[in-house]
Amino acid sequence: MTIEKLQSVAERVQTQFKDAVLETRFAFGELTLTVARASIVEVMKALKSEPYRFHQLIDICGADYPKRKERFDVVYHLLSLTQNIRVRVKVTTDETAPVPSIREVYPNADWYEREAFDMYGMAFSGQPDLRRLLTDYGFVGHPLRKDFPMTGHVEVRYDEEQRRVVYE
Repeated sequence: MTIEKLQSVAERVQTQFKDAVLETRFAFGELTLTVARASIVEVMKALKSEPYRFHQLIDICGADYPKRKERFDVVYHLLSLTQNIRVRVKVTTDETAPVPSIREVYPNADWYEREAFDMYGMAFSGQPDLRRLLTDYGFVGHPLRKDFPMTGHVEVRYDEEQRRVVYE
């Protein structure tokens, strides 16, 4: 039953957004929609409203493919409680092209977009508070990128004599 619901969602979205939906993929019983970056806000507004009813944004995460021209996937996970189905929406971007923020559609996207910026360096246009969230303000680089060194750039440790955290 779930596969039929997801197939219905895929068909409706493809019909409604002919140019915006670049790919629909079914894998492991899940639907992934790849959407043009410029259309993400419009598609997300539609998915939140009738007839789709994906009222919950579960997460925004990223994936880094350094050999691709647009090396990052920004991945949105949506849940429809009324239909008991989930959908994944992806857009691609590079280190400089910002992805339009969806915080006006899903207010909790504010935190997730800041997290994606901090961990990957993905920029979001329309995001008023794009600053470090999980790393220190002076942190160099983005730790979830594939090209980030495993040891980092700076060593952080607690110094007993100084009774504080020191950077070396």
